[in-house]
Order: sequence, then C-alpha cells, then structure tokens
Amino acid sequence: MKNQLSLISITLLLLLNACTTVPVAPPTPLAVVPPAAIPTLKATDWSALTGWTDDDILPAWDAFLRSCTVLISRPLWQEICTQAASMQQPDGVTLRQFFESRFVPHQVLNSDGGSDGLITGYYEPLLKGSRKPSGRYRYPLYATPDELLVVDLGEIYPELRNMRLRGRLQGRKVVPYYSRAEIENGMGKGTASLQGRELVWVENAVELFFLQIQGSGRVELENGEIMRAGYAEQNGHPYKSIGRLLVERGELALEKASMQGIKAWGQKNPDKLNELLQQNPSYVFFRELPADLPGPLGALGVPLTAGRSLAVDPRAIPQGAPVFLATTWPNSGRQLQRLMVAQDTGGAIKGGVRADFFWGFGPEAGNQAGKMKQSGKMWVLMPNGYTP
Repeated sequence: MKNQLSLISITLLLLLNACTTVPVAPPTPLAVVPPAAIPTLKATDWSALTGWTDDDILPAWDAFLRSCTVLISRPLWQEICTQAASMQQPDGVTLRQFFESRFVPHQVLNSDGGSDGLITGYYEPLLKGSRKPSGRYRYPLYATPDELLVVDLGEIYPELRNMRLRGRLQGRKVVPYYSRAEIENGMGKGTASLQGRELVWVENAVELFFLQIQGSGRVELENGEIMRAGYAEQNGHPYKSIGRLLVERGELALEKASMQGIKAWGQKNPDKLNELLQQNPSYVFFRELPADLPGPLGALGVPLTAGRSLAVDPRAIPQGAPVFLATTWPNSGRQLQRLMVAQDTGGAIKGGVRADFFWGFGPEAGNQAGKMKQSGKMWVLMPNGYTP
C-alpha cells in the first residue's frame, strides 16, 4: 500500500500542479520539493501581548483542554496537557499563572517580517433541507466521492507536512478533480460521479455556497430533525473570493463585500448568480456528524468553541496551540483581545498573521462573521523549551 501511495504521489506531483493551492515544482529523483515560505515565530515576553492582563482567559480553558485530548500524545505537549487535565476548577488567576510559568509567547510574523495581518470570521449556519429532493429542495450536499484521490505529501516528504494533493484517475492518467462549474453543470462526469453521494438536499444555492465556505453547519429537516454537516474533503481547486470579484467588476463597493452584501447582490441579480458562484472553483464535500456534539469539528478533530477557536495556516501556527489575538470587533475600532486556540484551518487561510475567528452558531454569529475583516496581531503560546 505504501509503495502504491508513493507512485500515486509522484504522479500527482507531476500532473496536479493546478489542483493545489500550494505551488509545487516537478520533482527530480530523490529531490525534496521545498514547502512554501513559512512565517517565523519570534519569542518575546508577556508584556508584548496587548491586552493579555485584561482578558478573562477562563472561557478559553475548555477549548485548550479539548486540544489536549489530541496534543497529549505529542512529546512537546505531554507534560503540559497532563498538568492541565489534573487541575480542578481553576480560577482566572491560577490559569494566568499556569500559562505564564509554562509557556513562552512567540509573535507570529509574515514572510516579509510584518506583524499585522487579516482577521476574518466564520460561523455555523442553519439551512432548511430534506432527505429527499423536491422542487423546493434541489441543491445537494455531497459526501466525498470514491474517485477523489487525496495524497498527504507529509507521508512522503516530512518537509511537506500539512500539504495535500487531490485529483482523479482518467484512464492511466491523474488529472484535476472536477471544478465547481463542472460539478454543478454536469460537465463531463462531474455530476454523474456524485450520484448516490447526496447526504441531504437544501433549498437555497447561495446558503449552500456559504455553508461550503464556513466548512460546517446544521440542516433543519422537514420533520424538525437537526442534521449536523461537517467538512469531509475538498476538490483540490484553489479558493477564489467572489466578493473580491464583484468589487473588481464594479458591481459591489468594497465596504459592501461581506457575506450579507453578496447575498443582497444575489437577490437583486438572480440571473447572474450561478455564473458568479461558479467563479470559485473550490468545492467542499461533507459528512454527517452526531447531532449532540457541543460544536462543529475543526481540523484538529475536536469540537470548536464559540469565540475562542481560530482557523489558522498550520504551516505557520501549530494546530492545538493557544494563540493570543489582538484585533477589533467587526466594523468597529473597539478592541477585541483574547486568548484563543488554533483548532481549525481553511482554504482561504494562508500565511502567518492570518486567521478566521469562529463566532459560533445562529444569526448573530453569522452577522458578526459576515462583517469581520479586521487587522490584527497574534502570539502563539509554546511550551517552555520549544525551539522553532
């Protein structure tokens, strides 16, 4: 199996440059493809963390304990997570002492050395749907297709951890998997290959599109049952912002290029909507999750915590690590400075000082997430003894 994986990965490296969001050069024998430039983490002291002493870090504690269910198996984190699990109902003062005595803050820098970056938001939406298609429920959520090939390059080249290639076989060749337009328009075998993979059908194409961007959500079925849908896979095509495209086309002002603004544009321009959505070739596949989860599952594999979980680029910030974030509230200059935990990733989250703030579930969470496009700084808290 491992030999087969190696053959597939080499073929993908040769043929799937268009399938990945990370540029990959054709390999030569025994050569290691260098990863994209990884921003640096610069050790600093606690006084550099703007707002650290003002934050109530208790709400972040449960999120960190969830991370520890994964991190405890890793040598760097084993001792800290064991100690954290043994603490019984600690108060804020005790927790602050815990972090300050066992961690060293590292400021996150971009590849150009800058410390400022973009902080956006995401949330868990609620859609209306049905287990069966109908005139009202016409837009399917698909499970991962059997023919989608996913190769974790870290298994071949450790230097390329967190990098994956995706594609499909066409005869004896590996080619890019179908784009959004090919899937939705039935071009080639884009739709036929997904027949029988429908999890549920929903009533609104725009809501489905934004569900794919959020990565997870809930679907209220006709009988009142709530189904939880979580990210399973992606087709390998790069994410393209339709909000930015509308601005470039002169159809939307920059300050209106939010989720709410795009939805409003779609209501006014229904004849242009499908063409616009299909300009983003990225397409997300889902899996059904247990309805009683306390939150959607992030990339780390643990439930996310509203207001305390971050999606980050794992090449820059280790998954599971505490992160202190200094930014502002959506469309506001009011300070938003709090301890978060890196527990998720996203197709548009690339670079060092770049994060997606998880706001939780419901209309208010969606309102905040849709408006959030703020400047911010981040510090990763790494255990004593860590060396970049």
